[in-house]
Amino acid sequence: MSDWLKWLLLGLLSIVFGVIVLGNTVVASLAVATLTGALLLASGIFQVVGGFSVEGTGNKILSFLMGAVMLFLGWSFLAHPLQGVISLSMLVLILFMAGGIARVILSFQMRGTQFFWPTLISGILSMILAGVIWSNASAEPAWLLHLLGILLGIEMLFNGLGLVFMALFVRGADKESSAA
Repeated sequence: MSDWLKWLLLGLLSIVFGVIVLGNTVVASLAVATLTGALLLASGIFQVVGGFSVEGTGNKILSFLMGAVMLFLGWSFLAHPLQGVISLSMLVLILFMAGGIARVILSFQMRGTQFFWPTLISGILSMILAGVIWSNASAEPAWLLHLLGILLGIEMLFNGLGLVFMALFVRGADKESSAA
């Protein structure tokens, strides 16, 4: 099977899964929270076990404390996935706002270049999105249960489209190189 066909199939699969995720955003959001909990739990275990092999009392204490925090967070996400979804949604809101502010500041350092307006608009849109999330979260907190699933589904659709376009580009490049 050629490389471009593998990329095409992967892209189409990502699009299909994106549509499935958008069809049931609450289940997808809960899956994200559960996976986050499992990964935090595993990381906490490795951190605590690794704490036995580090040198120095201060490093051991720090390693055990970090491991304990990760174990607690992992357990919390697994025991209470709905609250985990809300926590992750708030984290997304903070990241959108921080990323938007950073891009707006960066855009002014690019004033006079072709990158000024796209960077400024991107930053403003991220801040608006954070504001939409915040206003909907305060009006209807249950909306946050859908947020992670919506974002995951959209990302999977965009990723799939990007992979499909890349596959078509690779196929075209392969045809050009074999014709030359």
